[in-house]
Amino acid sequence: MKFIHLSDLHILPRPQKIRGIDGCARLESAVDSINKSFADAELCMVTGDLVDKGDAESYKLVRDILDHLKMPWHGLMGNHDKGGVAQISLDHLPWQSDGSLQYELSMYVGQFIVLDSSIDSDSGRLSGRRLNWLRERLEAAKAANKDVFIFMHHVPFDIKIPWLDRIKMENGEEMWEVVKNFSNVRHMFFGHVHRPIHGSWHGIPFSTVRTTAHQVALQFEDLPAAWVEETPSYAIVIINDEQVLIHDHNFMEEHLEIVE
Repeated sequence: MKFIHLSDLHILPRPQKIRGIDGCARLESAVDSINKSFADAELCMVTGDLVDKGDAESYKLVRDILDHLKMPWHGLMGNHDKGGVAQISLDHLPWQSDGSLQYELSMYVGQFIVLDSSIDSDSGRLSGRRLNWLRERLEAAKAANKDVFIFMHHVPFDIKIPWLDRIKMENGEEMWEVVKNFSNVRHMFFGHVHRPIHGSWHGIPFSTVRTTAHQVALQFEDLPAAWVEETPSYAIVIINDEQVLIHDHNFMEEHLEIVE
């Protein structure tokens, strides 16, 4: 199976820019690149912060642009998103009765479990109700002998960039108390950090991806938030029985000539 991982679009109404970047134009370039080179992907997962200020016009723009993809796309909420506003334009997504965007996709490689870690803060949290839902879905997947792939916005652990660690998921260890009982979680995909980070958490592999807009500076010192104009990217994920393979693609550099 092949799918696309996009994250942190931070769309603003035209002609506004974010940190000097035209987020709409960047997202359109990403969509054009995906359609040109990876149209055989089965779907696109967008791991939160679809817009920057939670306004209705920006959500409409997100849908207008992403609907040009040649494959279905699925999103989730981040700390910049406002679910009550998003539901109006993104009515194709499976919103829950409590206003959360937490759902499951059945794929032939396993279950895609999408979690809503958004709260009224830059940090995140999974409520007891959402954790119970996660436990139920993991139990169902285990009973069906299916692998699980988890998608959420906030990372539930430190990434050693201090200012970002202060706005991570607040109750990551509570999530681990649920997840640790299941050996079929193959990979976790996150947004929020605006950097390509790969590793494992309690032995479970994870990955993040650069945004289509601005990137976070790599600073291990406890310094104020800093942003850099690194090349934006999206990830192409290929899953089979033997591996989860992830390619980060710098789509703005496709014009560069290959020198032999």
